[in-house]
Amino acid sequence: MAKPILFPLLFITTTVFLGFFISSAESRPPFACDPRNGLTRSLKFCRANLPIHVRVRDLIGRLTLAEKIRLLVNNAAAVPRLGIQGYEWWSEALHGVSNVGPGTKFGGAFPGATSFPQVITTAASFNESLWEQIGRVVSDEARAMYNGGMAGLTYWSPNVNIFRDPRWGRGQETPGEDPVLAGKYAANYVRGLQSPTGIRLKVAACCKHYTAYDLDNWNGVDRYHFNARVSKQDLADTYDVPFKSCVVEGKVASVMCSYNQVNGKPTCADPDLLKGTIRGQWGLSGYIVSDCDSVGVMYDTQHFTATPEESAAAAIKAGLDLDCGPFLAIHTDLAVRRRLLAEADVDLALANTITIQMRLGMFDGEPSAQPYGNLGPRDVCTPAHQQLALEAARQGIVLLKNSGSLPLSTARHRTVAVIGPNSDVTVTMIGNYAGVACGYTSPLQGISRYARTIHQAGCSDVACDTNNLFGAAEVAAHEADATVLVMGLDQSIEAEFRDRVGLLLPGRQQELVSRVARASRGPTVLVLMSGGPIDVSFAKNDPRVSAIIWAGYPGQAGGTAIADVLFGTTNPGGKLPMTWYPQDYVAKVPMTNMGMRPSRGYPGRTYRFYKGPIVFPFGHGLSYTSFKHSLALAPTDLSVLLDTNLFATKNYSTLSSNAIRVKHAKCDSLYSLFHIDVENTGNMDGTHTLLVFSTPPAGQKWSPNKQLIGFHRVHVIAGSKQRVKINIHACKHLSVVDEFGIRRIPMGSHSLHIGDLKHSISLQANLEGIKV
Repeated sequence: MAKPILFPLLFITTTVFLGFFISSAESRPPFACDPRNGLTRSLKFCRANLPIHVRVRDLIGRLTLAEKIRLLVNNAAAVPRLGIQGYEWWSEALHGVSNVGPGTKFGGAFPGATSFPQVITTAASFNESLWEQIGRVVSDEARAMYNGGMAGLTYWSPNVNIFRDPRWGRGQETPGEDPVLAGKYAANYVRGLQSPTGIRLKVAACCKHYTAYDLDNWNGVDRYHFNARVSKQDLADTYDVPFKSCVVEGKVASVMCSYNQVNGKPTCADPDLLKGTIRGQWGLSGYIVSDCDSVGVMYDTQHFTATPEESAAAAIKAGLDLDCGPFLAIHTDLAVRRRLLAEADVDLALANTITIQMRLGMFDGEPSAQPYGNLGPRDVCTPAHQQLALEAARQGIVLLKNSGSLPLSTARHRTVAVIGPNSDVTVTMIGNYAGVACGYTSPLQGISRYARTIHQAGCSDVACDTNNLFGAAEVAAHEADATVLVMGLDQSIEAEFRDRVGLLLPGRQQELVSRVARASRGPTVLVLMSGGPIDVSFAKNDPRVSAIIWAGYPGQAGGTAIADVLFGTTNPGGKLPMTWYPQDYVAKVPMTNMGMRPSRGYPGRTYRFYKGPIVFPFGHGLSYTSFKHSLALAPTDLSVLLDTNLFATKNYSTLSSNAIRVKHAKCDSLYSLFHIDVENTGNMDGTHTLLVFSTPPAGQKWSPNKQLIGFHRVHVIAGSKQRVKINIHACKHLSVVDEFGIRRIPMGSHSLHIGDLKHSISLQANLEGIKV
């Protein structure tokens, strides 16, 4: 295995950043409260030993209205008289430190950062500890770059929207279609990024885009004009779930509101969503930021108000604290002068943003003297970080089909034809919202470490408009002992503001695969790079295509990971985080229909509600070994205790369709412990992801077909057994949401699907020992 490509770490260069010159191998000057500044070092807001709310109040009290307004936007202005530097809030860290936002620059001592697999690929690992570990590494590199003056400390990641429609160009950025999976990813990645110590943060994360945002530009409808019509039920049990997990479980520092309207109102001006739900119900302790220029879009494109100052006032009064864009800086002053907005409303917004800056240590003087102040260039692109990127890619790869040809053998498959437009790519592997990678290993390079390769692109790019290179590809396949076709998509097909039209391979890629498979002398393996699902029914049903692998966008080490799976150094254990639909599905489903549940002529969405034909199901993923499940401990009934006072005062309205409101149950006691034995019955060590689904009792018309309630990734040595313990919590795992958006626990027999097992558990309401 070739050594990872590492950048030299000891450059000393001079860099211009945020208005001042610094040596990028040295510590940056303080953002505020410079101990060398005699005018400001003794100010109350600079005293790190005081409570943060006291310091925040003191600082806001010293600002003029004009100064306050210039702090309401992402490129916040400096306040020289108080010794405060300008600050760029917009940085990105979706799957590694990115230079998409203006807050981060690469160069000098920081030529790149570790680029992990795209989120949809990492989600396929179903590995919570991996997600948090990646977050910790990314924030280490982010802090190091901040210390070197090349980045900020506020990162507008992760994207936790639901991958509702397979055509969405940004589905690649998300953890997939399931709200429980997306919520667990969100909480773990945020915990890793923020790495809190008490109230102090390493960096500040942001969960986006709230809410019901998953259309960019489809069939003449774009995100700036789209009004997402969403039922209370779908909002509560699908779209809002990951955001709630982000705030409640992950303790995220920020939430971003989206461009679109929801039920006729812009999300960034909806007090029910911002003040009511995010801050009120969920208890956000942080700031709410707009998607970039969405406050301007609200006025200029959606014509939500008659004047721009009315839009500025509506956004701030709804609970928006920070505008990514210039709109609030331009129009807030007139909003205050016209008494559409009180200065106290501006103060409240600033209190939320400045509190986060103080929790980051930005008002504590010298960065080098603070926690994480020792991080620098030597802490970016380290061998350990790059090894984690490789391990993440290995864990996220999904084996979709295998007729027995995989793994390849270095003894029998000495020559491998490597064909396809994605066979020797590098930047394609890191997807969108990426930065500059430490280095790359392409699929061709990875496979070349195991065998002699014959390389033919077959298509000049993924559009694959002509077949003039097909002949050479067929010849290569005929000469080789095995053929690997690396096909799929890239950012020219699916990306931000670029939704797909259909689900088939672009251009003539399918023709290339079929022709090469016919010509191949040995086994033919199809490797797919993509964020969204692809209808490859032709390959699934073609016996000459002996195996199919989905690699997503596997990051900087993707080629090594793909080769390791092909040759069996890694036993694949990934599972699909989204349903793979046939092409004819999208003909029945406009992207603009936000409904999750089926209705007349409308088939519904995701595995939870859609019952029609599929190519590959959610949770699908094969292994080179086999696993067997058995239940060692499995309770068969659970008594649901009701809160006596609530039940009585509600005059028995707690019960509806034989289902109890979650908030009226004594949830702390409503759990059952299950022990599942996972046995590796094959002859290769392997990692197995145990997925646990539940199906509510029959007759609940508003319930999903089934829903994921938990998962656990376990490594099992060949011939051995591992016991997995899973807590099933009735309020969290066996509840459903009714048509009014109220979460309830249906009484009766719930079916649990644990691997290939099915088990029933009966729930019965109990009021002080008297069954209801």
